[in-house]
Amino acid sequence: MEDRTLRALGLDVVPREHPLEYPGAWPRESGLLDGDRLLPLDRWAFEDRVPVISIGSNACPAQLRHKLAESGITSPLPMVRARVSGIGIGVSAHVSLTGYVSNSPVATPKRVSELFVLWLDARQLTVIDASEGVPLPHGNFRRAWLPAPDVRVELPDGSTLPGAYAYVNPRGVLHDGAGAPRTHLGQRPLLTGLLSTLPRLRDLFGTTPEAFSARARADRGLCERGTRLFAEEGLVTAGGLERYVTTHGAPALRAPCPVRGAGATPGSSPAPPARGRVRSGAGRPAGSPAPRTARRAS
Repeated sequence: MEDRTLRALGLDVVPREHPLEYPGAWPRESGLLDGDRLLPLDRWAFEDRVPVISIGSNACPAQLRHKLAESGITSPLPMVRARVSGIGIGVSAHVSLTGYVSNSPVATPKRVSELFVLWLDARQLTVIDASEGVPLPHGNFRRAWLPAPDVRVELPDGSTLPGAYAYVNPRGVLHDGAGAPRTHLGQRPLLTGLLSTLPRLRDLFGTTPEAFSARARADRGLCERGTRLFAEEGLVTAGGLERYVTTHGAPALRAPCPVRGAGATPGSSPAPPARGRVRSGAGRPAGSPAPRTARRAS
């Protein structure tokens, strides 16, 4: 039998514990995260769950497992690799308490990205929201609904979603020096570049990526100073998705919407959504006790 553990698949490093590995390893294909295993999926849409596009470490199975286990959640989580048009990966304009500068979605109308869609149940959504700072008045991210056709999410079978949620930083993202959103090329090269060009950042966080991560971890005041420094240095620009952000952080959940079938055109009958609860490879139905409050927000 094939070993489907995260360790065997090379997906077991947790960016929260190893900040310079952010955003962590992403799977090569869709799968069902079930504890320490990533199992094959036999469908791509789940009408009783919420679709959330992953931009950073939420596409890393080890990071997801860490976040959920911290709050006592063990239910399986479908991760579907999708072709997403309209958003790409930028650099969030904040320093995270977990010791890294994270990804943030940016508007890219003419670009297609390979991203993961998480299908979260209510308990899982509560935990992931908390990890992104959504419930906090000044949290770093807000969960925003990105509707089609502004954002097109194509599942592996060619069907598309009427929209999906994503975590957007209302403060904006870092730019590339010419005003366009900067591309996140990995934590170590990103921090090396920022530290080499920003003396004030070196004064706060040291001269190396290792020093930056060590000083930032769990030092809220220092992270806030680093975040303000990005704005003071004129490095922040709009990511293009701020208009979808609501003032209270998380919009009301939308009623389940049918998935439009492959090749369907507006006005045609959509393909029926898949039904039933997610089950693990052992046949255990999804579900778990109410989550404890997540301890850390990114």
